Amino acid sequence: MIGRLQGILVSKQPPWLLVDVGGVGYELEAPMSTFYDLPAAGQAVTLCTHYAVKEDSVALYGFLLESERTLFRAVQKVSGIGAKIALAILSGVSADDFARFVQSGDIAALTRIPGIGKKTAERMIVELRDRVDGLIGSSPTAAFASTAKDPVSEASVALQSLGYKPNEVARLIKDASAPDDTAEDIIRKALRAALR
Repeated sequence: MIGRLQGILVSKQPPWLLVDVGGVGYELEAPMSTFYDLPAAGQAVTLCTHYAVKEDSVALYGFLLESERTLFRAVQKVSGIGAKIALAILSGVSADDFARFVQSGDIAALTRIPGIGKKTAERMIVELRDRVDGLIGSSPTAAFASTAKDPVSEASVALQSLGYKPNEVARLIKDASAPDDTAEDIIRKALRAALR
């Protein structure tokens, strides 16, 4: 099992990133909460990882914080929740906010996250209420600049990979993008707008 990677960040195109560790390139999928705080390409990075093996696939997920990985794993223990929804949760809200939503039983806030309906939100509240205590107070707020050539396209692909439908993505990006925004800026504003 691969639990941690330390190397050079080669590329980052949400939701994918490539890390060179001693000449071996590891491709990882990461939530936007991790992308917001990544260093520039070519810089050193250390990631907590989750290695998932299924019947038909193998996947590696990367997180800057242990609390993000803990939440990613905990959420998948809820019936009906897989890696895609777990990534959408981490991309849509901080571990802090998610823990507060679960502890307070805020079904309305949870259902604003793509892929989570009312029944799933209720199951998450019941099954995770006791497990999210350690997550509060663990999310950073720093941001980074992207070197993407087409931030709108990159943001569109990232939002669709999080479960938003193309027409929703077009509306969110239209409302969220400004001329000088990076893909991360657009994604962040679009996710905030979607969760209102």
